[in-house]
Amino acid sequence: MPSEEPVPAEQAVRPVIFCGFSAISLFGFGDVLPAKSVIVVEEKEYARERGAQASVTWSPLVREIAEWDLAQVGTADEFFLNHRDLDPVAVVPVTEAGVLFAARLAERYGLPGASLGAAEALRDKYRLRGITRAAGIPNPESAVVADAAQARAFMAAGTGPIVIKPGSGQGSVGTLVVRDPAEIDEAWQGLCDEDDVALRAGRRMLAERFVAGDELSVEMLVQGGKSVFANVTGKLLYPGPRPVELGHVIPADIAPELNELLVRQTGRVVEAVGFADGIVHCEWIVADGVPHLVECAGRGAGDGIVDMIRQAYPVDILHAYVDILAGRAISVELPTQAKRAASIHYSVAQPGVVTEIRGLEAARESEGVFYADTVVEVGGRLNELRSSGDRPAFAAVTADTPAEALRLARAAAALIEVVTGPE
Repeated sequence: MPSEEPVPAEQAVRPVIFCGFSAISLFGFGDVLPAKSVIVVEEKEYARERGAQASVTWSPLVREIAEWDLAQVGTADEFFLNHRDLDPVAVVPVTEAGVLFAARLAERYGLPGASLGAAEALRDKYRLRGITRAAGIPNPESAVVADAAQARAFMAAGTGPIVIKPGSGQGSVGTLVVRDPAEIDEAWQGLCDEDDVALRAGRRMLAERFVAGDELSVEMLVQGGKSVFANVTGKLLYPGPRPVELGHVIPADIAPELNELLVRQTGRVVEAVGFADGIVHCEWIVADGVPHLVECAGRGAGDGIVDMIRQAYPVDILHAYVDILAGRAISVELPTQAKRAASIHYSVAQPGVVTEIRGLEAARESEGVFYADTVVEVGGRLNELRSSGDRPAFAAVTADTPAEALRLARAAAALIEVVTGPE
């Protein structure tokens, strides 16, 4: 941070502020940003839990980890007032928890960003429902529920399954499909016990009508409130009551008309919330040809989707993203159609302590694979599948068609065997 002491030469580079820590994001921006240009702002608990401070050593990008409260209103203003002279190039929302902080901090530094109002709407899933419904965008029926009894009453007032989830969050944490009213009490207690999901959501939990259909997402670069690039991604889910993503394919293998409709509807979401500059990741369920909004994040997509976009089009989307957040003209070509296809697929394993990992090198050498890895190590614990963080391993590939990419990714991921045993 700025001080009266001489500034090292490496710190003469104007910084880019990352709001939230993600090791994957640091790798993704590796060929976009200069060395020692990134200041990561992250909450103390998460910074230490995720080993963020170590990234100063292993990542060529990271200059410093600033431990700061991202969650409370006004903390971005406090950060700005403590670091008025930081003069950042851009402020990047990296995690869901960093979206609001980044929007406000960008405003204080006079830089482009989502806008605080748009960030508040995107972070609050119930508020987003009201705003987009008023704009004529189809949404599932939804209600705020404070306890299991209210969730049960919501279910009884309609027909079919419901989804219970926190009003803010990411990675399917605390999200469950309930098909039988008799399961609600146990389901509610289980969700509230998961990493204090309900507490982190301020006890603002939602109950929504389950919509059955194909799940897709739209990743859209936005400048001045207008789309400058859009991609539609197909999604696969693990079987069971947890809507955890098993894989993705880019571009989605859908009719051009549906592709255009999804992009158009995402543009309407952007307009409805007043999103100004940055990237959105909007998730949709298409039922009977009609896209229903699931949720929309004012940050880059996870699960390697950004890397797959870079591979499939190909396009330097992160360079364009930084250009937008820095208030510069976009310096790279943004194609309108993908030239190839890419897919990522996750593996399955039994919960328990990891005793052995087999087949990782074979997966990495498989046809089309550009990245394969595990998210657990020998000696670590693999939990029951409840959210994205519980998936054991993955493989990502490129191919000529979406169907071929999905086939190759599934085959490569199946080669990775994570062996577990009892504690």
